[in-house]
Amino acid sequence: MLDKLGLSKTVQEQFFQTSYLHFEPVLDWLATPYPAKYLIAYCDSDYPILLKQISSPPPLLFVMGNKQLLHSPQIAMVGSREFSEYGAQWGRYFASELAINGLTITSGLALGLDAICHRGALEVSGNTIAVLGSGLAQITPRSNVRLANDILAQNGAIISEFYPFEKARSEYFPRRNRIISGLSLGTFVVEASEKSGSLITARYALEQNRDVFALPGDIDNQNSHGTHYLIKQGAYLVTEPTDILEHYSGFLSTIERQSDFDNQESNSVLYPDIFAVIHHQPIPVDTIASLVNLPIPELTIKLLDMEIAGLIITVTGGYIRNRTRTAQDTVR
Repeated sequence: MLDKLGLSKTVQEQFFQTSYLHFEPVLDWLATPYPAKYLIAYCDSDYPILLKQISSPPPLLFVMGNKQLLHSPQIAMVGSREFSEYGAQWGRYFASELAINGLTITSGLALGLDAICHRGALEVSGNTIAVLGSGLAQITPRSNVRLANDILAQNGAIISEFYPFEKARSEYFPRRNRIISGLSLGTFVVEASEKSGSLITARYALEQNRDVFALPGDIDNQNSHGTHYLIKQGAYLVTEPTDILEHYSGFLSTIERQSDFDNQESNSVLYPDIFAVIHHQPIPVDTIASLVNLPIPELTIKLLDMEIAGLIITVTGGYIRNRTRTAQDTVR
């Protein structure tokens, strides 16, 4: 039966090593109401198509949060735990810009640049997925539990192939990396030394026939030696978000066209006076209220309608226009 599903011998062996004694605590864990929890098997329709294409897909995926994100266009963003100010600045910037333009940021919830990239997506109310090297009931590292909770609170997802109560082990993290790259259209290495685990993710991406992108840095900075090595080996050199966005414009434009089709009727005349005062810099709700002369309770309801319709998004500091839409689309 497992042969018919296309699972390799290695994956089949992992499946049969599973003890049925594991499942009672797993079922209890899945039954707890918050956050939403799911168990997705390789044969389920919810299993991500891109992940099925890798040589060793996990037979089971445990998911907390928004499982639909597994089917969204994703870019893996990874980097060193020991990062520079340069890496932090550009990691956050690229994550924000890619997320606001429709890519889900997928990373490993690790200390350093992984966490910075997750945060960059969350700051613009973008989508992000964290892939763990432990079970979902054993968030690792513990210092990133708050980040994990923020991801769940903002409609993100946290996933793992390990049983919920499985503690992290050093050998689990390279295994985790194949899932990060396997879920994604491409892997973007922001900053990495030559010995960084981020290069493992890049190697997996190449083995999986996925794109690899790298950000150049200071030649004197050891944290850039890994990214420079990748560029020498043929990785795409990235200096601005459009380098990646244009690469995947086909995926993103398909999503935008579908969104336009779904929302065109409702967006044609939806509160144009409010929309006119919201641009690409965050504007607080009280400022909007004074400009359009509306009480805040009434304005908040209308802003929510606009957000649901895809016109605007909430970010730190207020509201901005959704950049995947244009004013021309909105008023036609």
